[in-house]
Amino acid sequence: MINHLTYNSKSTQFKTPYGAVPSGTEVSFTLRPNRDEGFSRGTLYATMEAQEDLVRTIPLIWQDYEGERDVFTTSLTTEDYLGLVWYTFVLEGVDGRRYELGPYQLTVYDDTEAVPTWFGEGMSYQIFPDRFRSTSVKNPIGQVGGREMHDTWDEEPVYRPNQQGEIRNRDYFGGDLKGVMEKLPYLEGLGVETIYFCPIFEASENHRYGTADYGKIDPMLGTNEDFTALCDEAHRRGMKIMLDGVFNHTGYVSRYFNGDGFYGKTGAAQEEDSPYRNWFQFKNWPKEYESWWGIYSLPAVNEKNPDYRNFIFGDKESVIRRWLRAGADGWRLDVADEVQDDFVAGIHQGARAENPNAVVIGEVWEDGTTKIAYGVRRKHVLGGHCDGLMNYPFRSAALNFFLGGDAREFIRSMEILRENYPPSAFYSAMNALGTHDTLRILTMLGSGGERKDQSRDWRSEFRLTPKDYEIARNKLMSASLLLFGFPGSPTVYYGDEAGMEGFEDPFNRRTYPWGDEDATLVDWFTALGQLRKNTPALRRGTIRYIAGRGSLLVFLREIGDETIMVAVNRGDDTASFHVPCGTRITKLLGDGDIVKTTHLRFCMPAYSGYMGKVETPELLSELSVYYF
Repeated sequence: MINHLTYNSKSTQFKTPYGAVPSGTEVSFTLRPNRDEGFSRGTLYATMEAQEDLVRTIPLIWQDYEGERDVFTTSLTTEDYLGLVWYTFVLEGVDGRRYELGPYQLTVYDDTEAVPTWFGEGMSYQIFPDRFRSTSVKNPIGQVGGREMHDTWDEEPVYRPNQQGEIRNRDYFGGDLKGVMEKLPYLEGLGVETIYFCPIFEASENHRYGTADYGKIDPMLGTNEDFTALCDEAHRRGMKIMLDGVFNHTGYVSRYFNGDGFYGKTGAAQEEDSPYRNWFQFKNWPKEYESWWGIYSLPAVNEKNPDYRNFIFGDKESVIRRWLRAGADGWRLDVADEVQDDFVAGIHQGARAENPNAVVIGEVWEDGTTKIAYGVRRKHVLGGHCDGLMNYPFRSAALNFFLGGDAREFIRSMEILRENYPPSAFYSAMNALGTHDTLRILTMLGSGGERKDQSRDWRSEFRLTPKDYEIARNKLMSASLLLFGFPGSPTVYYGDEAGMEGFEDPFNRRTYPWGDEDATLVDWFTALGQLRKNTPALRRGTIRYIAGRGSLLVFLREIGDETIMVAVNRGDDTASFHVPCGTRITKLLGDGDIVKTTHLRFCMPAYSGYMGKVETPELLSELSVYYF
């Protein structure tokens, strides 16, 4: 019978090396069909996608018997190749029968440049700047965008359309960089090693994703000098700063497009001979132009324009390089899959030229190796582009699991990702349970979904009942333990550690509840952050799953002589799994214990998570689970 015992791409018994390989690697394949199937020969068909789907045909060579199985082997060289290989095996019998296995994916990447490891090792913390912390009363008169200030910090963000039917996002609470500076001790205590800011450059909207001036910190947030001072203090405390780069579009209200005339008469919409005119793609100047997803307030740029490219990354005084010199340590690229590959490569080159230790993380919501945008297979993690990606596949798999899915599905989806990604990209992923673009994780776990069947007024007023909140909090504690135990940077969206609730934007962008935090959650995240900071196996260790079915998920993180067990039970009943006699595990955090019945079992109560140091790793060396 042809099955995963015949060929399994995830096992080095069948394919070596494991997973993605550097260009130039020779990859060996072994097939083991049952002898009674009567296969006499076979062929490997390798489609080299990046070479216009050239198909290489390579024979499988019969080598020997292994018990009741035939052994066929072959190899594929990847010399001078970069991209995806889609390979299929065809086995043939003497009677003319043919059996096809595949297609399978092989990722071939460029490993000539070392990827900085600092990002994936420690905890990241995402801040939506207007809503984190304010240190002064702000006066928006004279600032770009016609801003309105809320009277108090705890008011609801504006969510109803205006008389023109638009939600303009011009309401501000006055969060600033000095407020972040003030809370650096809190973030340091939480275990944060990277602060990731949503955009901080001058812009008319409170989210600042429609950039008005790439050279200027938004005056509501402070000054350029305030930014450098914040970076200096963060660095002194062992933290790094990551900025949000929005280069696919600018703001309608901006120095470059200047649709409303705020910046005088040099904008592309003001003068046809504007120096910025060719940065944009006008259909009928000045009123008709390409924009991001058809949103008129976000005019799309022409990424092929040489002046724009030099402005963003090509020159020494480019946006990418000047803000790294000002103190930033890396960039997160907004809608990276909508930015041309060579533009991303230019950003990467500019960042590394300024600081060889700078990182570039891309926003991609799918598997970054198989992502196709505008008809083109993207090169996101093939080397020289993004060092890592926002790991939305992790969030999807985790949410599916904690909302009732089977642990086997989590393992299956994450093992596909681990196999497809270069190791540097897998370990430099930005893993999160929630971001500024998703529901608050507590609300998601407590309500079970977006509830778009309800009005925006209803969603604004919605809060979990005390009973539902307690259940959601327990689930979040388990989910966050999974987050902090998994390879890649565990990223916390500001306030998730304090118990913030909310549906979609703007309800997920309320102000941080200083003085009204959920102390239980803050203490839990602090413990997780410190464990992540001080435990080598959690920072860069390999991952091996040892149990996974139904509500129970267990894996090991291993490096050198240190082995950490991470276990979660998302169910409402006790869950357990067998451990060998003599197993000893020292608890680091959470609930669970070894119980002796007729044999030893590790038992976990409902809605629980556990992290412990395995004192007898040799006894667990043979435990592993795979789901195909």
